[in-house]
This record gives sequence, structure tokens and C-alpha cells, in this order.
Amino acid sequence: MKRIGLLTSGGDAPGMNAAIRSVVRSGIYFGMEVYGIERGYAGLIENNVIPMEMRSVSNIVQCGGTRLRTARCMEMMTKEGQQQAVRTLEKNGIDGLVVIGGDGSFRGARILSEEYGVPTIGIPGTIDNDLAYTDYTLGFDTAVNTCLDIINKLRDTMTSHERISVVEVMGRHCGDIALYSGIASGAEIIVVPEIQFDMEQILRRINHSRANGKHSNIVIVAEGVMSADEFAKKIQSGTEYSVRPTCIGHVQRGGSPTMADRMLAAQFGNKAVRLLNEGIGNRVVGIRDNKIIDMDIIEAVSMKKTFNYELYETLQMISM
Repeated sequence: MKRIGLLTSGGDAPGMNAAIRSVVRSGIYFGMEVYGIERGYAGLIENNVIPMEMRSVSNIVQCGGTRLRTARCMEMMTKEGQQQAVRTLEKNGIDGLVVIGGDGSFRGARILSEEYGVPTIGIPGTIDNDLAYTDYTLGFDTAVNTCLDIINKLRDTMTSHERISVVEVMGRHCGDIALYSGIASGAEIIVVPEIQFDMEQILRRINHSRANGKHSNIVIVAEGVMSADEFAKKIQSGTEYSVRPTCIGHVQRGGSPTMADRMLAAQFGNKAVRLLNEGIGNRVVGIRDNKIIDMDIIEAVSMKKTFNYELYETLQMISM
């Protein structure tokens, strides 16, 4: 394989730039030419293709976002869009493709591999940690640490005023950001899409913690359940304590990636290029049991994410 392409697609995630760097430099190591595709699949369809050299990725390992930029592209789900994407690859002499993104991005990669014979490797880049085949996705650790920093600050002011803080974090269908940031911050309550919440039980836990000497409470709600404003109103209607909502929002997507995400980026990018160098496509890379793995992309996208009930029970036990 002489020339490979690289794109980032869907929502941005911290560590994407570090993964771009790893792919470019690993490709050059193996004697390949590497081309970046700007604005994801939209850029692939529109032929927004640029050559990338060693210095193209200097000083980006610590940067959040994605230097190649990203976009959501419904046209990639049409035959016309797919065929135009393939024509772009052929026009630029690109033999294989690395796609950094989440579930939707992988579906586009699968189509290119399975239906058009383009060797494609997927790198899991999404803060939601919602891909079942890998223990962690690129950007998740940074997003949780961003939430953790904000929750710590909220705890300071909530304790000073003896208030309840309802914190909304990202996660429409997967509650991992809420779960991990909740445990790490010592939150009393987390509410996730995977588990039906009981408001009476939540109020009892709050009142019990106050009776035991706590001066504040942190309630973390995944956006897939409801907004912080809505949930705060529900709590306020059942308690005498002052309740304040906070939506962390898109700040979760930004910021310099943590060491954990930089390490994943380096290993994921290198593994993707190694596979293409061997002429292997239709795969995704990931991490399982602390080992970098790859598996069939069709199998990966068909796996259903399961919620970690043991961690959830741990929080119930230690957050009194």
C-alpha cells in the first residue's frame, strides 16, 4: 500500500489530533504517502484532500479538537454520496483509509470496505464511550476529567451554601460519563439512560445524607435522561434545600487530552497503519483488557453496549 487517507468524522473528541499525528508518522515510517481529508465524509465527497508530511503534525499532540476538522454527512448514507467518495479516493490514488470517529463513522467505513473494496480501518474517537467492542474510546478519559474538574468546583460552592447541585453531562444513550465522573467526584446520585430513576428514592437519599451531616449534594444527570433544569425542578419540588442546575455542555469535547488518551491515540493510530501496511481492511482497533486489539468492523458495530451495573452498585454503596 503506497498511499493512505485519513479523516475525522462525527463529534470531535480530545486525542483526535494525537491520533492524526500517529497515523501520519507511522505511515511515513512504512514508506507511505499520507493524505488528510478535511471535514470528514463531507470533505471526502467534495474532494477536500491535502498531502500531509512529518511537519504537518508537529506540535498537535497536546491540542484538543481535530486539525482536519469534522462534519456530519447524511449524504454518505446515500449511494450517490458513497460513489462520489470512492471516486475521490480513486482520483487521488488513495489505496486505504483510516477513519477516526464513532458508531456512525464506522458505518460509513464499513460500507466503503464491504461494498466498494476500499481497505478501511476505524479508530474509536468519541467521548461517549458507547462502542461495545472496546473498553475505552478515544476522548472519554479527557471528557470525564473535564467534568470532574467542574464538579469539584461546584462541590466547593454548594457546600458553602448548603445547596444541591444538579449537573448535566453528555450521554444521550450511554451513561458512562455520568457513571465515571460520579464515582470519581464522590457524587451522591447519578441518573443514566440505562436505569429508570425513582425520584422518591433520590429524595430519600438526599435527606438521609443531610441527616448524617452532609452539607451539600451532587446529582449527575446524563443528557439522555433530561436536562439539568428539568431535573432540578423535580428535586426542588420535593425538598426544602436550595437546588442549582449546571449544564457542562460542549466544554466536555474540548481541551488538551490526558495522558491516557494520548497513549490510546498513539497506539490506535500505529495499529491502524500496521493493518493497512499488511493489506488488511474492514477492521476497527480498540483496547480490551489493557491490550490493543482489532476486530471485524461489521461485528464491532453490531455489538450492543452493556451498562456496568457493578460500578453503579459501587456508587450506591460508597456515596452515602
